[in-house]
Amino acid sequence: MTEVTLSATPKGNGFQATITYSNGVSISSAEAFPTQAEAIEAAALKVLEMPERLADLDKPDAQD
Repeated sequence: MTEVTLSATPKGNGFQATITYSNGVSISSAEAFPTQAEAIEAAALKVLEMPERLADLDKPDAQD
């Protein structure tokens, strides 16, 4: 199954945003956000800024 996971992990005095795709590719923010909600929102916005990564999920050779 194809999944995109948005998460927030503690970093310094805030939270780091992370996007993880089902094929194992993971992208983390360089900056920290004050709250978990802000970190996850930043991750969601980053996904929307990279539509080609979502399009790659529909390719026939994409891993499930």
